[in-house]
Amino acid sequence: MRLKLGRPNLADYRQFFDQPAATPQSPLTVTWAGVATLLVDDGQSALMTDGFFSRPGLLAVATRKIAPSTPRVDGCLARLGVDRLDAVLPVHTHFDHAMDSAVVAQRTGATLVGGTSAAQVGRGAGLPEDRLVVVTPGAPISLGAFDVTLVEGDHCPPDRFPGVIGAPVVPPVRASAYRCGESWSTLIHHRPTGRRLLVVGSAGFVPGALRGRQADVVYLGVGQLGPQPERYVRDYWDEAVRAVGARRVVLIHWDDFFRPLRDPVRALPYSFDDLDASMGLLTRLANEDGVALHLPSPWERADPWS
Repeated sequence: MRLKLGRPNLADYRQFFDQPAATPQSPLTVTWAGVATLLVDDGQSALMTDGFFSRPGLLAVATRKIAPSTPRVDGCLARLGVDRLDAVLPVHTHFDHAMDSAVVAQRTGATLVGGTSAAQVGRGAGLPEDRLVVVTPGAPISLGAFDVTLVEGDHCPPDRFPGVIGAPVVPPVRASAYRCGESWSTLIHHRPTGRRLLVVGSAGFVPGALRGRQADVVYLGVGQLGPQPERYVRDYWDEAVRAVGARRVVLIHWDDFFRPLRDPVRALPYSFDDLDASMGLLTRLANEDGVALHLPSPWERADPWS
């Protein structure tokens, strides 16, 4: 089979970069910062998924040990205007999600929340045990102004580093040390407004896991979705979007995460994924269901409920 060269041209999808912008009156905002990093903020209380900002280059990931870059973490937190968080929630523990999560928690006074693998990432960074929360899957926990429920999910195939993390991860380490661990669909309920958000960081699912749950908006991971067969994509849409009754979907985890966030965002190359294929089918599914479909721009505060 011939390898497809190059990468998708984001200019072909310019009409999708139109999620509703936040205003000073927005009671709750969401800001995307690449991959599955999302800041959910009401001005007084805030959560962050992942918090992955270091983004080491492909050569470093493939050939060397990697570690969080505290200057990049601090710079990105400053750009987001974040100095305090209630919690950091890795969607799973591959390096492109969880490598910086404990550093972000240290910098912001946050609790690191997830499964046993996320706790091992926190321990490796020296977070105290009282700032590590291992959840009961499917049971809500209170974090600031939010009720958060981590529902069992799955990683989109193939999972290159499967399994749980059984010991503290002390960087620098090989990327393979960040095993997938527990993979979550993250349901966020903002108590003051009643607004509900679902974050699916990886394009995987457990059949029926989200049935009976509700979310107005889904931030839907599409990493590695492009090469999947149409039946898989349709099942994923059914399990992650239709299951919760969402009317707006924002696609995440399509950007080239080996490129620093100071540079303009671009799609992953075809050798890793195929955003063109994902957009073709997801656009049809969104049109069938009357669901608004968007691509986010980094650093832009959005009000996806407006």
